[in-house]
Amino acid sequence: MNKRETIDGYTFEYDAENKFYECRGDVCYDDEHDEVPEERLWSAACKLEERLKNRGIDAQAEHSEKGWVEVYI
Repeated sequence: MNKRETIDGYTFEYDAENKFYECRGDVCYDDEHDEVPEERLWSAACKLEERLKNRGIDAQAEHSEKGWVEVYI
């Protein structure tokens, strides 16, 4: 695993203990005032998911709170 993956200017750091790449963006909200990932960061996470899948690695993009986006493997 690479320790870092950069996509569209966002650098995702690999957390070996939890087996995911993570990156933090701005805190954004939807119409119901729920926290959602920054749109461009989410797009980058989906591209990273696809990049990993193309390498034969099972990956899934997710988001949590406070602007964090993770790509689990």
